Amino acid sequence: MSESDEIIPATHHQEGFHTPSANVYISYDPANPPAHPGANWTRFVCISDTHSRTFGVPSGDVLLHSGDLSRLGREDDIRVTIEWLHSLDHGVKIIIAGNHDLPLHEEWYEDSYYGFHNMKESSTAIRNLVDSKANRDRGLIYLQDGRYAFSTKEGGREWSVYGSPWQPYFGGWAFNYLPEEACDHVSAIPEVDILLTHGPPHKVLDKTFSNVHAGCPALLAHLSKMRRPPLLHVFGHIHEARGAVRYPWLQGEEDQDSSNAECTTPLGKETIMVNAANQPLGRQAIGQGGQRIPCGGPGFQPVIVDLLDSAMRLEM
Repeated sequence: MSESDEIIPATHHQEGFHTPSANVYISYDPANPPAHPGANWTRFVCISDTHSRTFGVPSGDVLLHSGDLSRLGREDDIRVTIEWLHSLDHGVKIIIAGNHDLPLHEEWYEDSYYGFHNMKESSTAIRNLVDSKANRDRGLIYLQDGRYAFSTKEGGREWSVYGSPWQPYFGGWAFNYLPEEACDHVSAIPEVDILLTHGPPHKVLDKTFSNVHAGCPALLAHLSKMRRPPLLHVFGHIHEARGAVRYPWLQGEEDQDSSNAECTTPLGKETIMVNAANQPLGRQAIGQGGQRIPCGGPGFQPVIVDLLDSAMRLEM
């Protein structure tokens, strides 16, 4: 796909879409969510940018949270989120940090906390809140540039996931990188079934209110060179671009160099891309009649993705 091409906007799929190996639900009745498709499927419930707010989340096999667990990373706010996550019934819950979870970016926070906090929070205490043996024993897994593999049923498929909290420089917050640092960060992302990043890839559900594409070009380029792109990529960060799309990995003519097999991408692959942001912003936060839409409310519900257990990352 060339740099000038645009992805089909998420508004073209306001309710959701289906493929032979996936069901994606973007909008649904929260009192009556879609039924689980059955024993041969795994249901992933995708959330992001919850900022210490709590709301109803549909049941499922796996919960995926793509960062901004808190408002500003304070211990009390992080604790609210962790206790809420513990209360949800998903057997596996995988979370990452985002740019608002300030103390989890420990080196940056040590030098920059005063721009956000009057008093320094304990990075160690907050890290222990999100990443502890007690959490892991309860199925709550925190990833910070790390990989994890799991099964949701005895003898079932093993799913692999990688989580990274980074995004291109955005307002001086945590987990930012400059353009010249981007490749160093994204090159560490391995081939996995499921990818969690806080920030989106370039031109994929990343357009801000000011019509700027805030996603990362290096991330998109790295994924495009994978022999096995992820089946599902969940992110957030750009709240106003919330939605889901099927992203086709099409090999452009400029990339068709048979002398370098590692830099070519087979035709026909696709990744389900989900911007799972739950917190409305700006004009999107005001519903019909002038009422304020809450976090996780209409238009910002958790996105449900059902994946067939036999789905393969390398199908072509």
